[in-house]
Amino acid sequence: MSIQSMIEGKKEWRAHVARVKALPKNYQIVYKEIQRYFYKVGPVELADGIGLLWGIIELFEESAALGKDVLEVTGSDVAAFCDDLIKDSKTYTDIYQESVNQEVNKAIKKSIDKKGGTRDGKSN
Repeated sequence: MSIQSMIEGKKEWRAHVARVKALPKNYQIVYKEIQRYFYKVGPVELADGIGLLWGIIELFEESAALGKDVLEVTGSDVAAFCDDLIKDSKTYTDIYQESVNQEVNKAIKKSIDKKGGTRDGKSN
């Protein structure tokens, strides 16, 4: 990544933040929670996450202009709204689940190899 592209990215992010600050307060609150949620469990690909955030801002701007309450847009379960947006994306949660399963399988295999048994704990 070149310095020029980093500077452009920073300018775009600042413009994005300014758009968030221009939203009605209740939209800002929900947006910040969505952003926090995505940073914790959201898409692994940063480009997907950023694209989603830009899309949410557009949706929120349009909805606010129509006088809609933010929870009319997202529903009362904001986490479910987020999950629906990222349902086809690989998330940090997916990676963590995969790593747990890999570690369990590796530990079981190691235990079986040491004891000469089978997965159900019985000897050969």
